[in-house]
Amino acid sequence: MGHISMDGTLLRKMIIGGANELIRNITPLNALNVFPVPDGDTGTNMSHTVQAAAREAAKLSNPNIADIAKAASNGALRGARGNSGVILSQLFRGFAKGLEGKSTAKAEDLAAALAKSSEMAYKAVMKPKEGTMLTIGRAFAEAAHEIAFDQDDIDTCLTFVIERANLVLAKTPDMLPALKEAGVVDSGGMGLICFLQGALDAMRTKGDVELLEITAQNGENTIVGAAVIDPSAITFPYCTEFLLELAAPDKRTRGHSADAEATLKSYLMSIGDSIVVIEDAGLVKVHVHTGDPGKALQKALQFGELHDIKIDNMREQHTGMLDFSAQSKPAPPKPVGVVAVASGTGLRDLFIGLGADVCIEGGQSMNPSTEDIVQAIAMVNAERVIVLPNNKNIVLTAQQAAKLTKDKEVHVVATLSVPQGMACMVVNSDTIPLEDNLAGMKEAMESVHCGQITQAVRDTVMDGFTIVEGDILCIYDGDIALVEKSLISASRALADHMLEKGSDMVTIYHGEGANEKLANALAEYIIKKHPHCEVEVYEGKQPLYSYIISVE
Repeated sequence: MGHISMDGTLLRKMIIGGANELIRNITPLNALNVFPVPDGDTGTNMSHTVQAAAREAAKLSNPNIADIAKAASNGALRGARGNSGVILSQLFRGFAKGLEGKSTAKAEDLAAALAKSSEMAYKAVMKPKEGTMLTIGRAFAEAAHEIAFDQDDIDTCLTFVIERANLVLAKTPDMLPALKEAGVVDSGGMGLICFLQGALDAMRTKGDVELLEITAQNGENTIVGAAVIDPSAITFPYCTEFLLELAAPDKRTRGHSADAEATLKSYLMSIGDSIVVIEDAGLVKVHVHTGDPGKALQKALQFGELHDIKIDNMREQHTGMLDFSAQSKPAPPKPVGVVAVASGTGLRDLFIGLGADVCIEGGQSMNPSTEDIVQAIAMVNAERVIVLPNNKNIVLTAQQAAKLTKDKEVHVVATLSVPQGMACMVVNSDTIPLEDNLAGMKEAMESVHCGQITQAVRDTVMDGFTIVEGDILCIYDGDIALVEKSLISASRALADHMLEKGSDMVTIYHGEGANEKLANALAEYIIKKHPHCEVEVYEGKQPLYSYIISVE
């Protein structure tokens, strides 16, 4: 006989086990990318998201099942990376909603929570598609509902749910033509099944389960951002982070406001910058750059207990995981600020040069988390902030970050590529009404087309092309347009293809595999063959893509 009931301790163990199984499968999940390009990141994004959920759940002592589910939901919400991570965070959120008020759960309770989980995930996606992880989440709910009222044994129920979900996963290529053409099942759906299988295995394991770390060997990008900051010029050198568990108002230090979040934030503004103070269900997440961490900790102690204190000297460790490219000195207040996302120091320097206040390292294969973007927004000395995600897989994360930001008005312009983001920065102006500025950005991005050149990482058939590993792929506005055998022929063919419609402005950003000499040669080719065009060349230093080409 298995488990008839599940408490918080068991659920925490299962979440850790599920996270570990995702971490073990990062590489095969990334390899299920529909496009045969070297930037598959579903496994990486889902693993980081669930790891964040597991870490939050692990912090609670003697919790009931509702507390664990809520903590995991909070962790997933802030740690979500990429579209798959955001959807996964909503699955956690719905699951927590379904368990509210419960100390333990039986099979039928879990079935109801899984139904709420699927419902919330579908609501989070503007245009949900079948054949994706949404389908597998719904399969979990339907299978659980089918068996839970006839079977008390949770182990048996979850085994049935996994078996049924695997059958549905095998059918995802029939639901999404792109999957069928590529010969793969949906990677996000496979990730969900990996998680649930790991959770079930953990349930059956005696003793504790330790959370695995994500390393460079299994998919971690250890340096997410290298800041362009002179360490000696850092005004507030100590990056201070902690969790504040709020005491009841009548147990807080006498004479201090019951509104801990607002009071603490106001105080931190007087001793530092880059401030993030987010309160949820009695826990306050705090991040501040300050010259005196002790003052921040002492003030917070007036409102409750401190946990997970972390203090880093940025003058010594200014290339850590959450560094951002930004101005080295505190910027003066401005009406509207901009946060951009880009991969490659050259591209980030260009965004800063065009007026972005903060540029987060991120893009293909390196999606920033929700909390990364929240912290970047906090660094901007403006009450209104525009976020340019510059990648289709970061848009949902940016929108989630905007919802979590309470003290600023945040607008996400859904740029899908670096060229679209650059076009937005060119027309950006904080001297005109915000609505007009946003409208101008959207109009500018719609006039830009993006070409990318990279190398195929596996054999496949896609968009009518028979692709062999090592082929040079020419991608135009997200679709494979041409397949070539050499970088030179590919760059010229893609430029010609993009200029067929008569555009007259071309910008070339050269990155991994294409040096300045090759980029200038491409520019000369374009000018000779298309003499009406104006061509500019920049060093983007972007990974994975030899060229990013913009035409407008």
